[in-house]
Amino acid sequence: MKSLGNSCILGILFCAFYLPLVVSFPKVTIPAELRTVVAKIAVNTTSCSVTCGPGFRLEEMCEMTPTGERRNCTLRRSGCLTTWACGLLHFTIPVGKPFQFSCLTSDAVNFGSQGYFYTWRLAQGLITTNDVLFKPFKNPDPIIRFSPTRESDAGTYRCDVQMLKTFRIIKRIYFGVRVVQNGLMGLNFEKPSTWEQNPAVNKEEGSTESSTHEEEQQDCWQGKLFYERLIGVGSGVLGGVLVTMALCCLQKIWRRRAAKKQTEI
Repeated sequence: MKSLGNSCILGILFCAFYLPLVVSFPKVTIPAELRTVVAKIAVNTTSCSVTCGPGFRLEEMCEMTPTGERRNCTLRRSGCLTTWACGLLHFTIPVGKPFQFSCLTSDAVNFGSQGYFYTWRLAQGLITTNDVLFKPFKNPDPIIRFSPTRESDAGTYRCDVQMLKTFRIIKRIYFGVRVVQNGLMGLNFEKPSTWEQNPAVNKEEGSTESSTHEEEQQDCWQGKLFYERLIGVGSGVLGGVLVTMALCCLQKIWRRRAAKKQTEI
C-alpha cells in the first residue's frame, strides 16, 4: 500500500510538469495604447520620521516610461505608521515652574493633525502603565500645559490618538510626571555630590588644587616623621640612661659582696 501511494504521487508530479509542454496557451498581445503609457511611481523613499505613532516620510515620485526611463521626478510627503504603542516618558518638574508636553511631535502636528482626536486619562499621584488605574481627564488638545506646576499635577497621563473617520487608535503614550519642592533636591544630576566624584573638575582644577593638596600632605607627613624621630631618639636616650644606672647599681652590689667575703677570710 505504501509503494502504491508513492507511485501515485510520482504520477501526479509527472503530469503536472508534462502538462505545460503539451497544452498551448494563447499569446497575450499588448495594445498599442498601453505601450506608450507613462506610470508615476515611487522610486525612492525615506524611513518614517518617528519610531511610533503617526509620522511622515519623503517619497521621490517619477514618471516611468515603457523603456524604463525616469522623468519629471518630484518629492512628496506621505503619512506613515510603524507602531501605535510608544511606552512611558518620565519628567521631574519643580513646583512653580511652567511645563508642557505634547502627544504628537511638532512635525506630526503640522502634517495632517486635523484628522485626529485625542483622549486623555490620568492616574493621579502614580507612575504606572496599568490602564485599570486611569480615570478620564478632560483635555481635547494634544498638549497639556502647567503654568505653574503644582504638586497635585503629579501622576501619569495617558494620551490616545485616534482617527476621526475610523476611531482607530494610532498612538498611545504615557507621561510620568514627578513634582518636587525647589529646596528639597537639586535637579542638576550631572553635578556630583562630593569633590572626589567629579573627575572632570579634578582635571580642570588639578593644576592648582592638586599641587596645594600634595604640598599640604607632604608637610603633614614631614611633621609626623619629625615627631616620630624625636620620640624615638628620646626613648633611646632614656633607655640607655636606665640601663647605665642599673649596671652601676649591680657593680656596687658585687663590690660590697666581694669586700664582705675578704673580711670574713
